Amino acid sequence: MSCRPSILDGIDVTTLQQRLALMQQAWIELTSGAKVEVASYSQSDGSRTITYTKANLGDLVAAITTVQTQIDLLNGLRSARRAPMRPLFR
Repeated sequence: MSCRPSILDGIDVTTLQQRLALMQQAWIELTSGAKVEVASYSQSDGSRTITYTKANLGDLVAAITTVQTQIDLLNGLRSARRAPMRPLFR
């Protein structure tokens, strides 16, 4: 079974941890008030800017989860996914 590549492949753990900390700080600031948070970063194909508001807080949570999963994979931790259910006929 082949592993599906992640959009975060090629980014080292240290960089992912730094970005995770920034995203978590943005989440804290957004949930504690009506602050708009802007996150900017640069990749080999150019720079990106993302603005999060309370309205798209779910997108920020999803991004945090994605980065956390990638960090776990790079550190050798397995995903918490359950095995697929298979019917057993007797």
